[in-house]
Amino acid sequence: MLLRTCSDGAVAKRVETIAMGLAMALAVAVITGILVIVALWPTEAGAVRIKDIASFAGVRNNELVGYGLVVGLSGTGDKTGSKFTMQSMVNMLEKMGVAVSRSELKPKNVAAVMVTAKMPVSSKPGSRLDVTVSSLGDASSLLGGVLLLTPLKGVDGEVYALAQGAMALGGISVQGEAASAQKNITTVASIPNGAVVERSVPFKFNQLDRMTLHMNMADFTTTMDVVRKINQALGAELARASDISTVVFDIPSEFQGNLVPLMATVENLEITPDGKARVVVDEKTGTVVLGRSVRLSKVAVAHGNLQIVVSEGADVAQPAAFGTGETVVTPTTDVGVQEENRRLVLMEGATLQELVDGLNSIGATPRDVISILKTLKVAGALHADLEVM
Repeated sequence: MLLRTCSDGAVAKRVETIAMGLAMALAVAVITGILVIVALWPTEAGAVRIKDIASFAGVRNNELVGYGLVVGLSGTGDKTGSKFTMQSMVNMLEKMGVAVSRSELKPKNVAAVMVTAKMPVSSKPGSRLDVTVSSLGDASSLLGGVLLLTPLKGVDGEVYALAQGAMALGGISVQGEAASAQKNITTVASIPNGAVVERSVPFKFNQLDRMTLHMNMADFTTTMDVVRKINQALGAELARASDISTVVFDIPSEFQGNLVPLMATVENLEITPDGKARVVVDEKTGTVVLGRSVRLSKVAVAHGNLQIVVSEGADVAQPAAFGTGETVVTPTTDVGVQEENRRLVLMEGATLQELVDGLNSIGATPRDVISILKTLKVAGALHADLEVM
């Protein structure tokens, strides 16, 4: 009886092992099938993320600016005629308890500069910002200079950051008695992490009860597509369009006080932007850009070039040796006319590819295409906005 019990237990254990193996195999098969379905799921052609074509209200950079002095230059600073540099030096030294005469100052090692920085709305006191330093006077180079402590103010006049430090220059300038060489700009420099934030922007992101989305392009179709995508993702009619380029959506109750996961979901939704058909032409460089929605009515186009070349010459008649007479000069003119015999081509651009093929079939160069597109627009055959830069 004991032997039979042991056998029944072994059989039961073996059956359990087989069942577990089948379950694992089934799970692997299901996961594999899901991955295959996801891989073969059709994606929208030309789809882009919402974060690439729109911005969230309040999530922005704040521009900061300040006026300061750069010292330590090797004779490349402002000249004596820069009165504001002289005044700044006097004020700075007086604040440090040094009495100086303005007439005795030589500012060739000092330069007056403007300091700018971009402060994200999420910056907190103690975080660092990159700053750009630009010469304000007639300094020839900021190479080797050090920016003195400079307060950076916002548009409200409040100080939000302090900048100071050695500068990194992206250019170099060398000059001798008879020659000089310069690469890039030597009057603009940068200081990575050169500013320390002292005050944050009073913006409470997680306390918002609705979010506003500003579209980079003004198009009703694209805006409504964004509204549909957001409502579909949130599972409720929370989004609406207030105008052609603004989408407003209410924050669901489960995301109140915790908007970051919601924003991460919304900004990664993909849509296919739409817009008016447009042709952009840059006549200076001969560049032509055709949008995918450009359409062309059936029209016949012939394009050819007429070249007229006029060349002037002279025939000279000399008198015989030891003879009498004068040298006679007779002017000659040669006129040559050359005209390309271009055939009349029927073009019907129902699609962008057909329009491009039609223009290529008549051997049109970029300059020719510009002229043809202008003529087609005047004829009413080009159904797109033509913008000439």
